[in-house]
Parts: sequence; C-alpha cells; structure tokens
Amino acid sequence: MVIFSPNQQAIANRIDADTAIDRWKDWRWQVKHAVTDISTFERLLGIEFPEDEREALEETIRKFPLRITPYYLSLIDADDYWNDPVFMQCFPQPAELQVEACDMADPLAEDTDSPAPCITHRYPDRVLFLVSNVCAMYCRHCTRKRRVGDVDSIPDEAEILAGIAYIRENPCIRDVLLSGGDPFMLSDSRLDWILTELADIPHVEVVRIGTRTPVVLPYRITEKFTAMLKKHHPLWVNTHFNHPAEITASSREALRRLADAGIPLGNQSVLLAGVNDCPRIMKTLMHKLVQNRVRPYYLYQCDLSEGLAHFRTPVSKGIEIIENLIGHTSGFAVPTYVIDAPGGGGKIPVMPNYLISWSTNKVVLRNYEGVITTYQEPDSYEPVYCDRKCDTCRLQLKLDDADESKAVGIARLLSNDESISLVPENTERFDRRHDDDD
Repeated sequence: MVIFSPNQQAIANRIDADTAIDRWKDWRWQVKHAVTDISTFERLLGIEFPEDEREALEETIRKFPLRITPYYLSLIDADDYWNDPVFMQCFPQPAELQVEACDMADPLAEDTDSPAPCITHRYPDRVLFLVSNVCAMYCRHCTRKRRVGDVDSIPDEAEILAGIAYIRENPCIRDVLLSGGDPFMLSDSRLDWILTELADIPHVEVVRIGTRTPVVLPYRITEKFTAMLKKHHPLWVNTHFNHPAEITASSREALRRLADAGIPLGNQSVLLAGVNDCPRIMKTLMHKLVQNRVRPYYLYQCDLSEGLAHFRTPVSKGIEIIENLIGHTSGFAVPTYVIDAPGGGGKIPVMPNYLISWSTNKVVLRNYEGVITTYQEPDSYEPVYCDRKCDTCRLQLKLDDADESKAVGIARLLSNDESISLVPENTERFDRRHDDDD
C-alpha cells in the first residue's frame, strides 16, 4: 500500500480531489502540474502573502521564472516556510533582483568557451554537452539562470548532432558530461539516441550525466528508464542534494534504482547561506548520501551569477565545514570543496591547510585534532629525468591492460583468454594430430 504524507494529500486534494493522489507518482503528471505562479503556490501550500510581499515576488518572477513540482512543494514546512531550506531553494525572493557589481550573467564563461553548438570545451580531455534546456524545477541558486525558462534556446536535433560531430572530430575528448537544463527531462528515446551516438565514438571512454530529478522529481527514475540507461555503461550520474530534508523515501527509491542498474552515483552540493551553511547539516547530508550509495563529489562555493548574492557565504564557511568533516567522518564521505573560477578558469580546490612547514628533508604537518607531527623525507632521491621519449624510458610504463595470456595452467582457463582447454604435451591424441598434419 502506498503511503502519502499529509502535505502530499493536502496538495493533491487542492489540485484535484478526485484523481490527483492516484497519479501523484506519475512524473509526467508532476511536470504538467508544476507550480509557475504565486497564486497557485499560495493555494496549494495553504498560505497567503501580504500584498506588498506579493508585488515584490511578482516582480522577481518576471525576471527569474518560478517552477516547482508538487512533490518538491510537499516537502516545505508551511508553518515556518520562510526558514525552510526547501522553500529557500525553490521559491523566489526579491533579493534575486539585487545585482552586485561582481555578478555576471555567465560567470563561468561557458558561452565563451563554446566552439560548437551545445558544447563547452574547457578542460583538455572532456567537454560539457548541454543537451536540454528543460528542468523539472527552477532552482533559485542556478548558475545558468540566464537560460532557465528560455524556450528559444532549447537545443534541436541539428544542434545536438553538431555537438556530437565536434566530439567525434576531436579525439582528445575521452569524457563527455551531459547537462542542461536536465538531461533526465528528455524522453527515454531521445536520451537513448544521444547515448548511442556517443557510444559509437571510439575515443569517448565515459559519459557522465548531471541531474536533479532524484531530488525534485524522483518519479522520473522509472524501471524502464533505468533499464535504458543500463545499456550504456560506462555511465556515471551526479545528482544535486543540498540538504538532508531532500532525502525522502521517494528519492531513496530513485537512487536505489540507479545504483542497482550499476551506475556509480555522485553528488554535487552548493554551499548556500541560510540553507546548509552549517557543519552539522552538511555532515548529516553526507552520511545520508553514502547510506544510499551516493559518493559526495563536490561542495561548490556559490557562483557569481546574477541574483545569487544573498546565497553566497564567505569562503571561510566552506573551509569550516570541510574542517568539521575531515577526520570526523569517513574519507569517502568528504566532498572536495571547490570554487569554479570566474571567467572560465575551472574548478579550484580549496581545503584547510594541513601542511604547516617544510625544509630540505622534513615536512611539518598537523592532523584534524591539531596534533603537529613530522614526516622524514628521503635523504637521497634520484628523480627520473623525463625527456618525453617514452619509447626509451627505463620505467615500466605498462599503460595498456595487463596481458592475461601469460597465465598458465588452470589460471589461464579461468582468465578471459580465448583458450578453452589445457592439453599436456606428448599425449597420444596430441601426437595423432601432428601425424595427420604430415
């Protein structure tokens, strides 16, 4: 029996008392009934804004549109909504209209570093491939707020093919990150087509997908959808949980389906003032993620996009959070804290300083407890001089896969070698074969 929360029951009844709760877990129904105006938000949540607040909110969504799935709306605490972390991520605030001198429409220079439609090529061996402009929800902290809701910039098939052609023509590209918008908002068949096209490019070794659907529209992750994704390994998925309150029974089920399909899962959180700028909140989030087979990947400093100034924290707050994670929880539960450099400089790790000092043969370190210790470096170290002539290098590079054909006996049969039998020499059957050859 499916159990719905009181909030979900109430919201469903206000949408359609006869059928809404029966279709609640239909992701297309969720998209169709997404909240896009202030009045509907008030009616479904059972609240009412004062007139002066309403006017400011209406002005905000004229510049930065509103879109919230009924599911995500149901996670808001209506009794204390202004302080609710879910509300703050999905509902507009007049502060978004306060543009600072340092704010930019495209702070990461994604458009500048775009050599082909839908492509941002910043790092040597990987590209960002923007295959969708549609999101289930418009996050208020989105770094691409310039594109959100812009129906004129939805990539068509010709643009997608041009992006694929660029990837095919550049053999240096081994890693493709699909983003948008949200690639999981594409139809099963369209995403399947894109993944199939990329799989046909020999030098593409891995494809990653960035999505927030497990957070804001977990019902999108159907069994049929994950079966389609499973055909395209090696495939990696990064999602975007920012607060423990976003991890629900429904999101856990979505993550389970993805993980059971053999897809490695990562999470990219954004540090947001008033939402998760607390070591205790972040540690709880990281623990809930790893419990659901999601590896914390990045903790982002909030970007310098227009309308995000009220979300930004000092960098010291991020350092404080990492300081409270390293040594205080499992290493794989600690994300890398990064600043995505304005102007397209890429992600720069920012971490607490554990290396205190160093001399010729010794370094001085401190641990998470404040214990100061030393590490003795070798008295004599002969560095390998690299002349870039790999063919004559004395190191055993062995960059290719190990050759299992050198295995012998039963071990060879157990390997992936093509041998199907083990035949000792000098047997009568072996001799007969040679006699026949004569």
